[in-house]
Amino acid sequence: MDLSNFTTLQNLEAAFGGESMANRKYLFFADVARKLGFTDLAKLFKETAEQETEHAFAHFRLLHPELVIEDAASLTDEQKREIASRCLSLAIEGETYEYTTMYPEFAAAAQRDRDNPAVEEFLKQAQESTEHATTFRNAAHRFGLLKFIENYHADRYAEALEVLNGGKETTRVAGNDPQTQKWICRQCSMIYDPVTGDPDSGIAPGTPFAEIPDDWYCPICGASKKTFKPLEEKAAA
Repeated sequence: MDLSNFTTLQNLEAAFGGESMANRKYLFFADVARKLGFTDLAKLFKETAEQETEHAFAHFRLLHPELVIEDAASLTDEQKREIASRCLSLAIEGETYEYTTMYPEFAAAAQRDRDNPAVEEFLKQAQESTEHATTFRNAAHRFGLLKFIENYHADRYAEALEVLNGGKETTRVAGNDPQTQKWICRQCSMIYDPVTGDPDSGIAPGTPFAEIPDDWYCPICGASKKTFKPLEEKAAA
């Protein structure tokens, strides 16, 4: 999807949302019809819901061509991990938006309207979205999202082993160039690299850490920006 075609992008997102909503709505109608004893009508609603799903999938493939799999057997293990990681990243982003922004705002509006059942429902869903986001973040540890973190730790363990075997301790220093200085999360060790940025969170490649908005959070564990510290790397010999 060419992200420069902003209008088409918005239309595809709206179409995906509409078809997805129609799917769930028709499944609800099917359940109602079944309970009322109208089995043929329930079947009609269910069949139509399945068609709406295929429409939604078609829109989503255009929105995210990086997730389209033509021949899984031709993919390398690394490519498979990258696709799975992308799915997890999108899932984390969506659930995090729900519990940090969407449902709290909905609950506040319902409270102003004195609609207590809606307030209760929105707050309940916010809690469930929090749990879902945490589950996806934990799952990310089993896919490619943490490969750079794992490499970092493996490197440090190798250095520690070398010292134990009589070698010299490696000198590590933080960089001087904010354009290339990496930062590491104290909570989960996720590494922010300004060269690659964090596109999934709206941070473009080439964005120095200091220029990231203060409300940015770690895409792995959800820690705040202030949790990060400059990453010290091996000093040049």
